[in-house]
Amino acid sequence: MVENAVAPVLELSNIHKAFGGVVAIENFSLDVRPGEIVALVGDNGAGKSTLIKIISGVYAPTSGTIRLDGEPVSMSNATKARELGIEVVYQDLALANQQPVYMNLFLGRELTKGPLKLLDRKAMIDETERLVKELDVRIPSAHATIRDLSGGQRQGIAIARASNWARKLILLDEPTAALGVAETARVEATVAALKQRNIGVLIISHSLDQVFRLSDRVCVLRRGKQIGVRTTAETDKNEIVSMITGV
Repeated sequence: MVENAVAPVLELSNIHKAFGGVVAIENFSLDVRPGEIVALVGDNGAGKSTLIKIISGVYAPTSGTIRLDGEPVSMSNATKARELGIEVVYQDLALANQQPVYMNLFLGRELTKGPLKLLDRKAMIDETERLVKELDVRIPSAHATIRDLSGGQRQGIAIARASNWARKLILLDEPTAALGVAETARVEATVAALKQRNIGVLIISHSLDQVFRLSDRVCVLRRGKQIGVRTTAETDKNEIVSMITGV
């Protein structure tokens, strides 16, 4: 359980988002602390992905305040969110399948050397090998081509890339939705290892088993409204299901 004395890395206050006359998010407030995993749960259409897109700069909130390390910020676009230390791993992963692992880890942020700005492949390979070892992502080598990896290995690389660049927060949108049991376990181990890097994690998951394995707290959304937040160790699946369904 994360100590409440630790200041939040992310604070959402009274976030409201409307698309025309349709209210997608209504007066939502939540904080995430360094080294804490918070799960966001709810039925389809509850507003989970909309919230992720607001935090990551894809959508601007209609009203409300976003703070990072206590300072109000404006997420004008996804690039701005990345500059502020926020990384997102979506279900489609956004990996370059024809490229090796180390190039994917530095995609768009390649390391260079010398006056001619040549690619510093050795530095990228060394950093990739260090990071995948630290997060226990089991791949053949940093030279392996993405297309030759399993779904779980690809997801692990996507999370490792986010971990490499995130200074404050990682957002995970259904990271194991398309994976089998064994690969899900490997990805969950990678997510759990993020806590040791003192990065806040907000994860959307349809699996309550996964939520209870990984999260420190659970936030429930229903039809755009925040139903409540529970400390995972102090609740159970029955209560969370009841909050999700309203029954």
